[in-house]
This record gives sequence, C-alpha cells and structure tokens, in this order.
Amino acid sequence: MSKGSTKVSDEALEKLVKIEKEEKKDPKRAWVERMFRSAKLHYKRCPYFDHRTRMCFIALGEKCTRDGRFDGCSVFIKFLERKYDEYTKYNRPLPTDFLDII
Repeated sequence: MSKGSTKVSDEALEKLVKIEKEEKKDPKRAWVERMFRSAKLHYKRCPYFDHRTRMCFIALGEKCTRDGRFDGCSVFIKFLERKYDEYTKYNRPLPTDFLDII
C-alpha cells in the first residue's frame, strides 16, 4: 500500500470517530433537550413569562427580550441546566416530564 491511500483512510477514520462522538450526547444535554421538547408540548409560550408585565420570572425582574417565546431562549436553557445540576447533586431521580419540574 502506498502512503497516500493510508492517509486518506486515516482521515476517513478520524471523521467517523468525530461523528460517533457527536452522536453520543452527554446525559445533561439529552435531558435538557427532552425537557425543552416536553415544555413545548405543554405550553405555547414560556411558562415563566408574565403576559401582563412582560417580565421573565427566571431572570427575576428583567423584561423578556423574546416576548414569551422560549424556542432557543438561553435563559430558559440555563434554567433547565441548573435544574439538572440540582437533581444530580442531591442524587434525586430526574423528572421525565417538564410538568414535574414546576
């Protein structure tokens, strides 16, 4: 075999390894995504958004910059990540539905 053919196969192997690593999500990210999907199933707008005052209950007194939409909201995702850390810190079972968090 020539060096050129092994180099191509090495690059292909590295790409496969990278793809496999990306497919394996860490449990925290998988749980946050599952809770996010569950929240979207139960709510049209963010459950922590006050419609009257346009305030975010998670950010404690700050105006919501997304008008209650929580698709891709960094504040909502960070809240879910904190909840995951809280549950794992005290070895509590993780909720399987967003309604169990509230």
